[in-house]
Amino acid sequence: MRVLTALTIIVFFAVTAFAVAAFAGQFSDLKMKIEEARKTLVTMVQQKDKRGPDQQKVVKETAEAVSAAISSIKAPAGKEAQFSDLVSTWNAFKKTREEDIVPMLLENKEAEAKKLATGIQQERLKKLLVLCDALDK
Repeated sequence: MRVLTALTIIVFFAVTAFAVAAFAGQFSDLKMKIEEARKTLVTMVQQKDKRGPDQQKVVKETAEAVSAAISSIKAPAGKEAQFSDLVSTWNAFKKTREEDIVPMLLENKEAEAKKLATGIQQERLKKLLVLCDALDK
């Protein structure tokens, strides 16, 4: 009986540790995808010669990769509110990229695009990265 109880406890802790590690890996991967999406847009903001269809495609694809990653992750138990905050912050971040910053860049409204990128978008990015770290624990 003691052996069975000990085995049950060992299995429980092993499964729990595996689940925690799985969430940790997901949010670390998500954070890398967010940083890559940011990098592709920064390239577009800083380099006028990188505003053509190829870079626009890369900017869109990296954002879609983040959205796909988020939709494939389930909120960790007890952290549903943080996860919901991550989702809504990402959606606002992505919408501003696609509907404001990229069109402004294509219309040569660099100052306006940079103001958004270094203002609200920078705040959202910081929040996304902090939330990924919090959800990773």
